[in-house]
Amino acid sequence: MARDNGHGSASQGSPTHRDDEGEGERDRLARARMVEIIAAEVAETSRWLERERLDARVMAAMAAVPRHAFVPESHRADAYENRPLPIGLGQTISQPYIVAIMTDLCGGGPGRKVLEIGTGCGYQAAVLAETGARVWTIETVPELAEQAAARLAELGYDSVQVRQGDGSKGWPEEAPFDAILVTAAASRRPPAALLEQLAPGGRLVIPVEHRAARFSLFGGVGDQELLVIVKNQDGSVIEGCHLPVAFVPLIEGKAEAGEA
Repeated sequence: MARDNGHGSASQGSPTHRDDEGEGERDRLARARMVEIIAAEVAETSRWLERERLDARVMAAMAAVPRHAFVPESHRADAYENRPLPIGLGQTISQPYIVAIMTDLCGGGPGRKVLEIGTGCGYQAAVLAETGARVWTIETVPELAEQAAARLAELGYDSVQVRQGDGSKGWPEEAPFDAILVTAAASRRPPAALLEQLAPGGRLVIPVEHRAARFSLFGGVGDQELLVIVKNQDGSVIEGCHLPVAFVPLIEGKAEAGEA
């Protein structure tokens, strides 16, 4: 459920920078360049995203979170490349472009209550927290959940709570959520529990397997699409279909929940 992804073609308040120690000018410049590349790629894929630029708050968060702190030392030199990187246990950290657009699509921001399914190394959760959101995040792999919790705490992201367990069941005792972000692909339909835990007016951002009626939208590129579901006040939903993506499958019913 953690981050082996990329797109099909290629505490409340204002968080502060948390990795001054050990960060050099080269890291800061590399991160700034990464943000420029994200902006260019968003413009290139605007026909799917229905926007030519992302919210300034999201771009500021991408510029603030030290991605090099979330990758193994052996890959630190590539930390600000716009591509997934291995983090061990057969998993990867997401492509920065994907992290940015999913953060933007879910509408993270100050005071927003966000559930993330698929913690991985914790990078996406850190970006959400950097926008001012309060984050609850679930990881199915025990080792990753434990490592992410420790890393996020060390970096000062105390608005993030990590749990190990089956993300498809959500976090019912903390529901409802203003937004739910899933970093693994569901089989055609999102888990019912996640829709139930979405607040009226909330957004669910989730990759799903292509449905036949929508496949031609993307000209056959990739086998998944990023879906945005908005829940109306009366409980009905509106679906928006976005760009082609490639994520690992969502694992359901194979982990017992517990705090990391």
